[in-house]
Amino acid sequence: MKKLSIVTPCYNEQDNVRPLYEAVREVIKRLPGYTYEHLFIDNASKDKTAAILRELADEDKNVKVILNTRNFGHIRSPYYALLQTSGDAAVLLAADFQDPPGMIADFVREWEGGVKVVLGVKNESEETAAMFLARKLYYNFIGRLSDIELTKNCTGFGLYDREVIQKLREIDDPYPYFRGLISDLGYPAVKITYKQPRRKRGITKNNFYTLYDIAMLGITNHSKVPLRIATMAGFAMSALSLFLAVGYFIAKLVFWDYFRLGTAPMLISLFFFSSVQLFFIGVLGEYIGSIHTQVLKRPLVIEKERINF
Repeated sequence: MKKLSIVTPCYNEQDNVRPLYEAVREVIKRLPGYTYEHLFIDNASKDKTAAILRELADEDKNVKVILNTRNFGHIRSPYYALLQTSGDAAVLLAADFQDPPGMIADFVREWEGGVKVVLGVKNESEETAAMFLARKLYYNFIGRLSDIELTKNCTGFGLYDREVIQKLREIDDPYPYFRGLISDLGYPAVKITYKQPRRKRGITKNNFYTLYDIAMLGITNHSKVPLRIATMAGFAMSALSLFLAVGYFIAKLVFWDYFRLGTAPMLISLFFFSSVQLFFIGVLGEYIGSIHTQVLKRPLVIEKERINF
């Protein structure tokens, strides 16, 4: 019998983990010839999530639990859990029901056809129109910048063959942009579209910083375009500055008694070039920060406890 590994990262999801476990169990029951493990990784929740996961693990040995020593973030923890799976294929499934559990059967059907990667792509969403538009613009933006073709509107929800998981283990990235890594590996992927529902219970754990973090991670890990833009912009503005300086010098020679430079052009130029410099220093800082994270090579997470392994 083939084995499926369902991976669910958690942080303060006490209202969702049991309903999600039951929903996944019902889906697996309708897949004859399959055993499964449901691996929950808890990022040091401050509510009753860990206690509920312990109860589930006691009730069902198919439930495996990893409890982290602290909150290691929404980038490292899910990726680490994927690397701990033992199934023939792994499915990454969020705890908030915004990734429909029923689509697991659709993923398995495509996987049985021989593909290594099956991705859920949200072409519609019940979240606010402004947020969905912002995400769409980001995916289009990073798609244009990236050196590889990235899958738009994909959060990582999907099925990954054991061969793909093994390649991820070999890469050993301490701070991965998971969606980009999957595209970088080059496996042909089947994309299944769905309408993303609203979160059923609880509140989202994402905020401006976490969204900005993953956005910049995608850019710095998969594109050198911002650095090239900085170089070309510096060259263009230096040429423009030289041109204006020569123009002002000639104007002063021709209209010596009438031409006045004034303070306004000087102030505008000073603030403009200063802001451009700060912007590109910030871009450079993002790349240096990414390099710093890679060089430190810290572990993805530190486990406090494992259950049912």
